[in-house]
Amino acid sequence: MPKKKKGHAGGHGSSERWLLTYADMITLLVAFFIMLYSMSVMNQSKFRRLAISIKSGFGGSLEGGGHSPLNPSPGMAGKPGILPELDMADASNIKHELKEYISNKKLQNELRLTDTERGLVVSIVTDKMLFPKGEADVKPQAAQLLEEVSSLIQNTKSHVRVEGHTDSLPISTPKYPSNWELSTARAVVVVRYLIEHCGMDPRRISAAGFADSRPLVPNDTEAHRAYNRRVDIVIVKTDESPPD
Repeated sequence: MPKKKKGHAGGHGSSERWLLTYADMITLLVAFFIMLYSMSVMNQSKFRRLAISIKSGFGGSLEGGGHSPLNPSPGMAGKPGILPELDMADASNIKHELKEYISNKKLQNELRLTDTERGLVVSIVTDKMLFPKGEADVKPQAAQLLEEVSSLIQNTKSHVRVEGHTDSLPISTPKYPSNWELSTARAVVVVRYLIEHCGMDPRRISAAGFADSRPLVPNDTEAHRAYNRRVDIVIVKTDESPPD
């Protein structure tokens, strides 16, 4: 009888041993599927950098019948994180038209064009053209300028980034406790104007304020400070372009 009991107990233990193997197999399968899922989630920024590298290596545009993040289909244009590349022909046309506008209106001291790694930058001096000093209310004479710029950038599919900048003189008012609030408010006001009055697609435009953190020249004279008080309208090459 004791031997039968021992054999019965041993058999019972052996019959449950498969549960350990089953549990190990389930754990391994779960880990395997998590790994597959993580590999299937595409990193858009890494893919974009790879695509740009391949494009530059072959000296031309990406081809092959499919649509890439650099040349999306019309249905992809509105999706977050997928922005088309600035077409060089469009950029050249915008520069040409704006240069004619600046020359005809004699705005060489108020409006500047700069090619950067990020894209084409249209810098507008705020004091004379856009806002009263220390304020963020658009001047009446700014309407024609903003409408002119908007009519040109409407022809591109690139993202437009509006950036507000101030000089280094501190400001402290109930409405604008610092230059950060003032620069951001100015950028937002220009964005709203371009959307509400000029018909810009809100999915293509954004606003940012930089206060006095990105001066063009030292803030050592009033002329230089006026030069730094500006709003930049950046026609971005891609959504991952590096800052200046």
